Amino acid sequence: MNNKNTIPALLLLSSLGMGFLGGVLGVLLSKSTLAIQAKDGILEDLSIPLQIQEEENATISSVTKAMPSVVSIVVSKDRALLYRGAGMEDLFFGFPFGSSPYRGGNPIVPENVANNEDTAGESIREQVGGGTGFIISADGMILTNKHVVSLEAAEYTVVTQDGKEYPATVLGKDPFNDFAIVKITAPESLPVLELGDSDQIRIGQTAIAIGYSLGQFKDTVTKGIVSAINRRVVAGDGLGASEVIEEAIQTDAAINPGNSGGPLLDIAGRVIGINTAVSQSGQLIGFAIPINSAKAVIDNVKKFGRLVRPFLGVRYILIDESIAEERKLSRDHGALIARSERKNDPTILPGSPAEKAGLAEGDIILEVDGTEVDQKNSLPELISRKLPGDTVSLKVLREEKEITKPVVLEEFVAKL
Repeated sequence: MNNKNTIPALLLLSSLGMGFLGGVLGVLLSKSTLAIQAKDGILEDLSIPLQIQEEENATISSVTKAMPSVVSIVVSKDRALLYRGAGMEDLFFGFPFGSSPYRGGNPIVPENVANNEDTAGESIREQVGGGTGFIISADGMILTNKHVVSLEAAEYTVVTQDGKEYPATVLGKDPFNDFAIVKITAPESLPVLELGDSDQIRIGQTAIAIGYSLGQFKDTVTKGIVSAINRRVVAGDGLGASEVIEEAIQTDAAINPGNSGGPLLDIAGRVIGINTAVSQSGQLIGFAIPINSAKAVIDNVKKFGRLVRPFLGVRYILIDESIAEERKLSRDHGALIARSERKNDPTILPGSPAEKAGLAEGDIILEVDGTEVDQKNSLPELISRKLPGDTVSLKVLREEKEITKPVVLEEFVAKL
């Protein structure tokens, strides 16, 4: 090849490249302030940098608005109980602070503890876990995950955004969902986080997570989108305990250990979900419980001062197309009252509202107060919106005939 011919060609390409680059930069710079006229005579706004700036400002605004209402929850436990009496089943979310006395499932007991060298009568507490919550009432009620405050014989301390610490009391833990409400007493009114409407969220919209990441990094903010909705997720702790999350919101906003119980926000800074679980086998696959699922819990704790839950008293299978085909059912939605895999578990709980109303194994509950039972509106979700003492009307399919059953809901009393 003739080098003399090559050099001018390269220079020409470089010149064309620089000219093209200059033109692109000129257009991009002009987009922030100008609009161009389309062929059909309609002005088309091409100010992409301005749109990006507006989105960034909206994100900053929503985080600034929400941050004062987000709190860290620190879990502490007596050292003697921790090393001598605590089994691994107590350590739901492990030791995110890098100070775990467990390695490979076996306790590593400090020498002074093993030799009873602690000061007589002195209670030494160690920080063993952490999570996040957010303020839902000006007098100090805080919503978090149940698994954040489920460690036996533990003490809970809430740290507000301004660094103040308050002892926390657990008002109630939801028996059906991963919710809990704790209470602190502060000398002043506390900032309340606005709740959104999770029924209105759409796939692709902005999602912002705030939390106490890894139990070390307070007020960590991550941003992504709503990746999917109405997921049914079984979230386990690796120690045998698990929670079923109905209608979970999937997001790619990073949710790390310690973020549990923190808010998932929309672009306006309103809570659309409660950050709860993360996939250990994938990247940026996190799950949040829709905030609408918690609203009945919040309302009845505000009303009664404790967590009050209604229950129906049936075991069921939520029907979809595959279940309908497998069991040769005539309907592809509803809740089929059916026996669980454990043969000793009753299908209808004795003395329950369901038994009193005459529900039977094999019945399909099609509707609750006119709302169809399906993947979007599961039976527990519809019942959870009610209060003990409420009468609900159930449309039931029995032997291919539709009947209506009025049922008076009762309060669920958890066994301690």
